[in-house]
Amino acid sequence: MSWKNRGRREGGYHHGNLKEALVQAALDLIANKGPAGFTFAEAARSAGVSPAAPYRHFRDRDELLASVAQQGFEQFESQLTAAWDDGRPDTPTAFQRVGKAYLTFARENPAYYSAMFESGVPLEANPALLVASERAFAIIRAASERLVAMAPPGVPRPPAMMMALHIWSMSHGIASLFGRGDAARRKLPMSAEDLLEAGVLIYLKGLGFPTDQHHRPSK
Repeated sequence: MSWKNRGRREGGYHHGNLKEALVQAALDLIANKGPAGFTFAEAARSAGVSPAAPYRHFRDRDELLASVAQQGFEQFESQLTAAWDDGRPDTPTAFQRVGKAYLTFARENPAYYSAMFESGVPLEANPALLVASERAFAIIRAASERLVAMAPPGVPRPPAMMMALHIWSMSHGIASLFGRGDAARRKLPMSAEDLLEAGVLIYLKGLGFPTDQHHRPSK
């Protein structure tokens, strides 16, 4: 699998900007080698500083990766929040936007996405990263709660957390396999967005939810 470099780093280290320079250097290295493919010293060299300089801000490479992942989750949350828009103009439309935003983020930010989900950095050892990841997931859970509320009379309502995990797993799988822009991905007869939309519709239909948007309640 390859990680494509999106050219996020604009120059090397500048006075007073060492931490950000190291984060950007790490993004470049993740893009070229993956989250496990570089050392702390390589990140320093890529940022144009001495091997000892990163220790001013980060304990080790894992803490640097955690900082990259945290930034990624913060941007991820912002994009999902904008897409959800508190469920406007109706839950199904807003939910479709969230799915598209998920895939778009993974496709346009593969280095961040790798740091977030493939670096192996333990969340419990990085409280700020844990909070950022939970805030992003909360958008999917909020959307799932709205979907659960749409269950028609007589149809058992699944736990919102279970639905959120199912839909997140589906989104993450499609993003990782087909929506990342990796050179090794399979050719598809449909877009990743269409694949996700079809999968969610099949899932909701299996639960007994209405899948004809014109006959759904608006909230």
